[in-house]
Amino acid sequence: MDQALWSALFEPQAVALVGASGEAGKNTARPHQFMRRHGWTGRIAPINRNRGEIFGEPAWPDLDAVPFPIDHAFVMVPGNQVSEVLEACGRKRVPVVTIYSDGFAESGDEGARAQQALAARARELGIRLLGPNCIGLIDVVRRMPLTVNATLAGELLPAGRTAVVSQSGSMLGTLLSRGQARGLRYSRMVSVGNEADLGVGELTELLVADPQTDVVLLFLETLRDAPRLAAAARAANASGKAIVAYKLGRSALGAELAVSHTGAIAGEDAAYDAFFEAHGIVRVEMIETLIEIAPLLARSAVRHARSESSSRRLPPRVAVVSTTGGGAAMIVDRLGLLGIDAAIPTESFIAAMAAQDIRLRAAPVIDLTLAATPKKYAAVLRGLLEADFCDAVLAVVGSSAQFQPTLAVEPIVAVAGERDWDKPLVSFLAPQADASLALLAERGIAAFRTPEACADALAARLCWLRPTVPSQPTPEEQARLRRAGDHLARAHGVLDELRSLDVFDTLGVPTVARRVLREAPWRHDLEGSVAVKLISSDLPHKTEAGAVSLGIRNSAELDQAVARMRASALRYQPDARIDGILVQPMVSGLAEVLIGYRDDPALGPLVTLGVGGQLAEVYKDAATRVAPVDRAQGHDMISAVRGLAPIRGWRGLPKGDLDGLADAIVALSRLALMEARPIAEAEINPMIVSRDRVTAVDGLVVLKSGD
Repeated sequence: MDQALWSALFEPQAVALVGASGEAGKNTARPHQFMRRHGWTGRIAPINRNRGEIFGEPAWPDLDAVPFPIDHAFVMVPGNQVSEVLEACGRKRVPVVTIYSDGFAESGDEGARAQQALAARARELGIRLLGPNCIGLIDVVRRMPLTVNATLAGELLPAGRTAVVSQSGSMLGTLLSRGQARGLRYSRMVSVGNEADLGVGELTELLVADPQTDVVLLFLETLRDAPRLAAAARAANASGKAIVAYKLGRSALGAELAVSHTGAIAGEDAAYDAFFEAHGIVRVEMIETLIEIAPLLARSAVRHARSESSSRRLPPRVAVVSTTGGGAAMIVDRLGLLGIDAAIPTESFIAAMAAQDIRLRAAPVIDLTLAATPKKYAAVLRGLLEADFCDAVLAVVGSSAQFQPTLAVEPIVAVAGERDWDKPLVSFLAPQADASLALLAERGIAAFRTPEACADALAARLCWLRPTVPSQPTPEEQARLRRAGDHLARAHGVLDELRSLDVFDTLGVPTVARRVLREAPWRHDLEGSVAVKLISSDLPHKTEAGAVSLGIRNSAELDQAVARMRASALRYQPDARIDGILVQPMVSGLAEVLIGYRDDPALGPLVTLGVGGQLAEVYKDAATRVAPVDRAQGHDMISAVRGLAPIRGWRGLPKGDLDGLADAIVALSRLALMEARPIAEAEINPMIVSRDRVTAVDGLVVLKSGD
């Protein structure tokens, strides 16, 4: 931990409120009122040119006039005055400045330039910035609500062990108020605003190192410092802590489509899924889940997260115990949609329960509605937590949660507290039962108010993987990467198909045989029919341009095809440069796949596998992972693509060369290890998968601008 930064952010001895108001109804009066209301005992220096006193405490006209050191300045002046305040903070040697003021990058290009200049000047002055356009932070541990968020006008609960980092300032209040309604508690909550300096990654690093925090919740709109967040997530895993992300934009296609199909298929959201999974970050679908999931992860230590080797191939199983049939059915239905099975009791378990006078059936829900007593309910929960046929236990409680908590809620509390169980025990309360929710929260037991959030949380927890360890290239792979780098040394822009296939060859990807014809008369002497394509870096999608002809059988047909393709391509793009004719034997197999590589500007290198051919973008059936991957991960990607079931041997169909396909995925993903990472994206589409081989027949490589 950067102790100096931590102290200035969360443990300041003196805070300056620049632009503070003495009028209680104004936003700029809130931080002062909130901090005193909630018991912060440090020194407050209100800065106001027109007042000598605010809320009974001395005020000063500017920072230079304050007679004591300032550890943290909270700036609430108009945006065009912030740079002047920053200079004063520099003279005062203030280490951290939080900027509430807006009018920066969120307002357009001019504001973005002003923000860049502000950040650059702060670096020169040795000042760390939080914001701008930032609503502040709430340190519940030290009772320091340095924020303008109106929620702090209410009560502030005792501190818990869950921290929050949010790119939306208003979400701090949302999480705080909704958490309070459930009896959930927080340690520290930070709004990051525009992240001109301090960002999600660095703040998460600090909170992971905080002994008062076990779980860090992230409310994200984008990521500006993904490598730092990845490092924080790995540190969290190593220290037995958890990071949970709620990311907006599930339906967004992304700001721009990449040149190749891969960008459209992977999409921004698929890339985030891959990033979170690779680094052991739990992703949730619903804001309610983000609020309620922390006890589930805090009680279930990171040591219980699954490793990659035990990943998706066997669906997790949840044992459901219920005192309300309808409530349980809702949960089981939602779990099924998320790929989670309801665990059916085994004969031996049923017999063991019968010995305790508990009659059960082999059904997806253990329904104790009519037969439940606190003793029997506890016995079933205890037995399931010890059983080996389920991965988690869900207690669904009906109206007794509201009116008779001794019947079902107190047994949950008692059994959960008996020992540190190796599997999660969670509860869903069907009625509105605030007292029971508070009791469960107090004892650190995850409790949910909706079946959707409960199922989302269980799926997220049971599919949580430890961070993957990037595999290291072998000496042979390192040599291949060097040769690929040499091949690209004088290249730029979009490589034509011939040069792209040469790059894939160098990486060890099996490619189709090929001949190049540079001038007429056009002749081919390959056996059988051939595929003919125009060689042009200006035509990355040759099918759309009419620059491909298939099944050409002789030189006469070749001559006609070249004329036809040239005319079509020049209509499609009149200034396209055509550098020759590529002739390849026709290749057939069991399936066509797409393998793509993309160096995402925000998240880094990714590799994608999908159904290939002309309809690749239509199906959008793909698996994306952080690159590089190893062979096991390659096979995992093959298993994740529904459209590749036929080549996996579905219903007795012939299997394709899955090892060869996995090796090709690995080879392309190794582009992530090239020195300086010159390739922006690369795509093989299609790769033909046969029973005993895979063959790349078309390809595209796009270099980063300036390379």
